[in-house]
Amino acid sequence: MIVWLIALPVVAVVLAIGRGLLRRSGHTTLRWVLATNSLLLTGAGALLTVALDHHPAQAAAPAVAAAQGSGSAALIGAAISVAGASIGAAIAVAYTGAAAVAAISERPELFGRAMVIVGLAEGIAIYGLVVAIILIGKS
Repeated sequence: MIVWLIALPVVAVVLAIGRGLLRRSGHTTLRWVLATNSLLLTGAGALLTVALDHHPAQAAAPAVAAAQGSGSAALIGAAISVAGASIGAAIAVAYTGAAAVAAISERPELFGRAMVIVGLAEGIAIYGLVVAIILIGKS
C-alpha cells in the first residue's frame, strides 16, 4: 500500500511535465514524450516487481506458500482482464454506436439490427468480468 502512496504523486508529476512538453512544438517534444513514456514504463515494471516480490519468510516454507496460492497475482490478473475488456468494449461501442446512429438516421427500420450489433460490442466487457470472477474464485 505504501508503494502506491509514493508512486501516485510521482506519476502525477510526470504526467504534468509531459502535458507541459506537449504544448511545445518540434521534434524535441516527441523525444521528451518518448523519454517520459519509457520512464513510466520502467517505473511501472519496478512497481509491479516490488508488488509481486515474495518475502524471505515465504521462501523458507514453499509448501505453505504453494498451498495458499498467489492471491495478489490473481487479483492483478482480474484487474487487468476487467480493464482491458472495458477499454476494448468502449472502443467497439464508440465505433458501432456511431455507425448505428448514422444508419438509423437514414433508414429507421434498421434500429433492431443496429442495437444487436452495439449489444454484441458491449458483451466484450462481460467476458472480462467473467474471467475476473474465475480468477478471483481460484485464489
